[in-house]
Amino acid sequence: MNDLVNAINGIIWSPALIALCLGVGLYFSLRSRFLQVRHVREMTRLMLEGKSSEQGVSSFQALTMTLAGRVGTGNIAGVATAITFGGPGAVFWMWAVAFLGASSAFVESTLGQVYKEQIGKQYRGGPAFYIEKGLGVKWYAWTFAIATVFATGLLLPGVQANSIAEGLKTAVGIDPNVTAAVLAIALAFIIFGGVKRIATFAELVVPFMALGYIVVACVIVFLHIEQLPAVISLIISSAFGLDAGFGAIIGMAIMWGVKRGVYSNEAGQGTGPHASSAAEVSHPAKQGLVQGFSVYIDTLFVCSATAFMLLITGQYNVEAPNGTQMFVGVQGVAAGPGYVQTALENVMPGFGALFVAIALLFFAFTTIVAYYYIAETNIAYMDRHARHPWLNFALKIAIVAATVYGAIKTADVAWALGDLGVGLMAWLNIVAIVLLRNVAFKCLRDYEAQKKAGKDPVFDPVALGIKNADYWVQRNAAARTQQESVRLDDTPVK
Repeated sequence: MNDLVNAINGIIWSPALIALCLGVGLYFSLRSRFLQVRHVREMTRLMLEGKSSEQGVSSFQALTMTLAGRVGTGNIAGVATAITFGGPGAVFWMWAVAFLGASSAFVESTLGQVYKEQIGKQYRGGPAFYIEKGLGVKWYAWTFAIATVFATGLLLPGVQANSIAEGLKTAVGIDPNVTAAVLAIALAFIIFGGVKRIATFAELVVPFMALGYIVVACVIVFLHIEQLPAVISLIISSAFGLDAGFGAIIGMAIMWGVKRGVYSNEAGQGTGPHASSAAEVSHPAKQGLVQGFSVYIDTLFVCSATAFMLLITGQYNVEAPNGTQMFVGVQGVAAGPGYVQTALENVMPGFGALFVAIALLFFAFTTIVAYYYIAETNIAYMDRHARHPWLNFALKIAIVAATVYGAIKTADVAWALGDLGVGLMAWLNIVAIVLLRNVAFKCLRDYEAQKKAGKDPVFDPVALGIKNADYWVQRNAAARTQQESVRLDDTPVK
């Protein structure tokens, strides 16, 4: 079974997917005239704009819900792995894929807003919705939804829980059974509270965890500031094969940098649009721009924090494709959470391992919560006409059980199946957003035109020739009815 799954993963996560992610990101960047540069100020402004409603969350809450999913063990263990097998140059290619991926994140999250629906009292949206309504291919949408439910609802939570348990065991000797019980109680409290509680939790925890991690990284860099120019030079020279020590593995630098960058920031994979669709905004491009910035936060800030902590202290290893050691800075530890813990413990005795364990606790736990929301949204898509409440209850029980099992013992096949599900999501979603790209760029041009005219942009799909954006058509009709009612009420009686 494991061999079969690994063989399929080898096909799904082939260089073709990596090339597709980079190529699509570059195309979207050129097509949008590099919106990720032109609209940086607008991105930061929009993050704090808007308020939540009974049906939706605020732009900032949607951003933190997305970051809860993006920022996970990949930001710690993934960066260490990329440097181990790709050398310092892999960091540059992680930056490159984040820069280009910001445009892909804009496109998918804008589409999520365009084709979102109000199911019950909540906004729901994501790839399954825009595949069905935008492309009109229902079986394709259901394939995405089913793959996503299994990947994020059953398989991937255990991977994150295992990292938490291992990190706490290494740092302070906490028994994994105790960790599993605490995680189960905390997770159940949050997910049984619905999307509002999830949004509130993410809004409070995500900024704290990311800023805390970056601050510690900055302290470490400052303590070794004299080495910073040399480290930056090493990253850039290694990325292009110019470094004498690591120039021979330029291909591995590109492959591991792009692979881990894509895996970490998730731009184009289809996870981000689920949370972004829940935002209460007046125009889809608003949340698209906010989500573009979330890729920067994940990779340029959080992943870079890990990279600089390792490189500037010399606490990293580099392994050639044939298994020989090209550089050894950390003895006797394989790349992963324990690797980073050992590296920082050497720099900060008595604090480093505990710090990484706490960071893993916050990063991975918020990712599990985000996984639940993504899986729940896809169940809502499949069940939006029949309405079987027991499906959501079953999902809650399943994800708590998967978290407990993963904290105690994660089978290799679960990791492999989770990777398979995420890889399948990426292929299905990237093809969909390429086919639907014109809708997203219509929204961008409309948003920019309204901003230029001094307006607060409001979305009208009918005027733009965008079909099946039913939520927005109904919203605009209700707004016109309300305006007409106010106008009649204000008409003086003769």
